Amino acid sequence: MAKQAENKRMEEIISLSKRRGFIYQGSEIYGGLAGTWDYGPLGIALKNNIRNLWWKTFVTDREDMYGVDAAILMNQNVWKASGHVATFSDPLVECKKCKKRFRADQVENPKKCPECGGELGEARQFNMMFKTNVGPVESEESVSYLRPETAQGMFVNYKNVVDSFHPKLPFGLAQIGKAFRNEIAPRDFTFRSREFEQMEIEYFLKGDDWKKIFEYWRAEMWKWMTETLGLSKDHIHELEVPAEKLAHYSKRTIDFEYDFPFGKNELYGLAYRTDFDLKNHSKASGVTLEYLDEEAKTKFTPHCVEPTFGVDRSILAVICEAYQEDELGGEKRVFMKFKPALAPVKIAVFPLLKNKPELVKKAREVYAALKKEFGAVMFDDNGNIGKRYRRQDEIGTPYCVTVDFETIEKDNCVTVRDRDSGKQERVNIGELSNRFKKIF
Repeated sequence: MAKQAENKRMEEIISLSKRRGFIYQGSEIYGGLAGTWDYGPLGIALKNNIRNLWWKTFVTDREDMYGVDAAILMNQNVWKASGHVATFSDPLVECKKCKKRFRADQVENPKKCPECGGELGEARQFNMMFKTNVGPVESEESVSYLRPETAQGMFVNYKNVVDSFHPKLPFGLAQIGKAFRNEIAPRDFTFRSREFEQMEIEYFLKGDDWKKIFEYWRAEMWKWMTETLGLSKDHIHELEVPAEKLAHYSKRTIDFEYDFPFGKNELYGLAYRTDFDLKNHSKASGVTLEYLDEEAKTKFTPHCVEPTFGVDRSILAVICEAYQEDELGGEKRVFMKFKPALAPVKIAVFPLLKNKPELVKKAREVYAALKKEFGAVMFDDNGNIGKRYRRQDEIGTPYCVTVDFETIEKDNCVTVRDRDSGKQERVNIGELSNRFKKIF
């Protein structure tokens, strides 16, 4: 029964996401393309809010962080040096009957097809990088890959940033960008996709300091998840990745897992990559990537702690966390309880009646003033006031402002309605801006 309820909740979240313009299936009019998703008007607004808050938190507001935006296509030797060409693979099994393919570690019975019940073949390794060719002639020299992670773009730019800015250790490089993985079996809505976005930091440090700095970033990631995104602490779990399952570059990794409706799964990761990447790139390229400590007059290869935040998984977790059902005024309602800073639409402005020009004119004035100041403001006069409230609740708008006859004839006040409680109060138009500034 619990599983059925979770599946139903996920189906309702997916339905709302499409109906209200958050997330659409990629290439939908052609039957879709597995593992690809498009963000609609409200989805891209939510995405931008998360990205902008992350950049402000971890780059703009800090003195030790440097932003970069590396190219998606890189010299193939980058991926050879990083170990991806040799090791970036998943176990694949194929059904001998229906010919469908699955990840071997995601099927319950390693001998039985989960689709048709046929016999599964032996597992074999499948490299997940998308391979392509650069230039007009295809050859071994023209091979490149769509990057499977954003990290390597930062490692190969480490020397450029050091030469340009001479930062003191510890310092970090930060990047937000697309990554691509040819997943064998994309699944669970946007959770496992072939095209996705990462917010990632490579934080460089002296090797002896890694434990202290690892714990620092552990706390910072908890703070981001609970305080900024508004995820419940009860829905987040730490998984200490055992030594035999660590990535080839990692000495220690913690996965932060979230209770999605489809099960507990990885949301973010924190890894201690040692000096693996810089040493490998230095050896493969022939370029020295050591750090000169001018005070100690010593040179050494910095180690690295890597906090990784998935943009798409952040959005999915925020949507799952925000999805609420309750009763208000004796009626069942669905609403998205986004934190105000994340909400795609911050304020909606209504005229009580759309066929009364004087109400519409005044509501337009209030709307224009608020939109100029807060940006994410919507004007809505479609349907009766109750339907407008329900519509705004479904997209997570924290506050609705209604202009009525008393606004014009009596007190120059509007009705401000709170999304979460449904409570309404009269506020003077001249006080709206300061009121909302305290919230947003």
